[in-house]
Amino acid sequence: MATTKWGIDPVHTDITFKVKHLMITTVTGRFNKYTVEVETEGNDFSNTKKIEFTADINSIDTGNEQRNTHLRSADFFNVDKNPQLKFTGTKYEINGDEAKLHGNLTIGGITKPITLDVEFGGIIKDPWGGERAGFNIRGKLSRKEFGLLYNAVTEAGGVVVGDEVKINADLELVKEA
Repeated sequence: MATTKWGIDPVHTDITFKVKHLMITTVTGRFNKYTVEVETEGNDFSNTKKIEFTADINSIDTGNEQRNTHLRSADFFNVDKNPQLKFTGTKYEINGDEAKLHGNLTIGGITKPITLDVEFGGIIKDPWGGERAGFNIRGKLSRKEFGLLYNAVTEAGGVVVGDEVKINADLELVKEA
């Protein structure tokens, strides 16, 4: 069966993360520049051959430029040494209505395995004759496991930045001709 390549529709895709601030609220951020490459056998995503996601950390956006600059610094991502984060899928596993995406996530030169929950939205023909596939991908990770150790302590002894990072990606892929 022929290999099908899928590219990202960035206008209809959103890659976000959430982290607790002072353990009482949540800060949401996103990456505005990224690439996604997917290869399948035919249109069948259960026969996925390649899944790669790369984000340009300089494109991080939390809605606050001072915070964005801090996240790019050596306290967090250290973009001068590590300008990208990368996820490489190793297995896409479908079990009934549930799916899992297993892979390796690299942040700051540290690579760790991660498993993400996947909701497949289906494949459709768009009004222009192309084919599109939709996915919602969610998961969580410990930022400390990737060397993102910065934290401050409040007067009461609480932490400023939570360890758990929640990931959410709404992806729309376009079948390449």
